Amino acid sequence: MSDTFEPLKPRLLVVMGVSGSGKTTIAQALCQRYGWPFQEGDELHPAANVEKMRSGIPLTDEDRAPWLLKCHDWLESHIDTGGVLTCSALKHSYRDLLRKGLNVTFVYLHAPEKLISDRMAHRVGHYMPPSLLPSQIATLEIPGPDEPVIRVDSEDAPDVVLAHIIQALHAEEK
Repeated sequence: MSDTFEPLKPRLLVVMGVSGSGKTTIAQALCQRYGWPFQEGDELHPAANVEKMRSGIPLTDEDRAPWLLKCHDWLESHIDTGGVLTCSALKHSYRDLLRKGLNVTFVYLHAPEKLISDRMAHRVGHYMPPSLLPSQIATLEIPGPDEPVIRVDSEDAPDVVLAHIIQALHAEEK
């Protein structure tokens, strides 16, 4: 990444992908670089969802609905300041709900399943067990051309991933 810093106008970003794809690392790096507010989407889950996931039970659409609404509300409350939210946003319908009435860009992080599984197995302090990765992958609807999305291979080092995203964001502003 270049040492020169070019500012970006505040915007709403949702860093998305399955658990273990690197959402938090990349979202925090973007916020640190641009001074935008950050929200860890996992912190918006109702306690019942957290307990279900901790127990190895995949969430249903009904389980996710109140959480996705909280995520949308957070984005909506940051229209003026911009902000970065982490959220798996696995389905097209979830992404539609998140961006309803808002100008949101999704940053889709993807990597090989084995790498993501290894990351999940070695992280500390997260309630999402690696056993739920297959259900997330099965639920994932890869963002299509009709969605505002930046696709990034998160197999690369975080600084490389960040550089790709920053380049894409600057290209969108031109």
